[in-house]
Amino acid sequence: MDLTQGTPQEKNNRAKKMMLWFGIISLIMGFAGWTSAYIVSSKRKDWLDNIDLPQAFFVSTLLIIISSLTYYFAKKSVKDGDQKKATLLLWTTLGLGVAFIVLQFVGFSQMLESGYYFTGPTSNIKMSYIFLIAFVHILHVVAGLISLLVVIVQQVRGKYTSENMLGLELGATFWHFLDFLWVYLILFMFFVK
Repeated sequence: MDLTQGTPQEKNNRAKKMMLWFGIISLIMGFAGWTSAYIVSSKRKDWLDNIDLPQAFFVSTLLIIISSLTYYFAKKSVKDGDQKKATLLLWTTLGLGVAFIVLQFVGFSQMLESGYYFTGPTSNIKMSYIFLIAFVHILHVVAGLISLLVVIVQQVRGKYTSENMLGLELGATFWHFLDFLWVYLILFMFFVK
């Protein structure tokens, strides 16, 4: 497909999708760097390999997976012309995203209650990485929630139809990426001791 062909609107849509994918690729590179540093650091003598992840992280994982499903079905509802259902599913996705963040902070509290800190004399390198990786992911989920709010506002205004879904598609792509990224991160932190 020749990217220079098409209407100005088609070119604009392709450019927006390409920019999103450039952003996603840069995020992948950033998290690949942190997980690589985690692996390299796991060879240190002060690395504690018998630390369990907080239970709240696993519950939050389930919620973010469900939120990806609700976003998917919201998009499908717009395609099917069921705007009311799409709006309800988008609000549900937002609620699940907020609950994900709340549970991440519950997980941080569980780590603190277990005596693990990000920095200081009672910290250790493994827990510092877990705090860092989870917190940076939370920041990106906040960006995803902001984009989701924009999508909800546009949905309520009636902008999206089966023929005009670009904003919804871009928001869904970013949200699904954040979901897959967290699943990768939790599995990585669980299995890489």
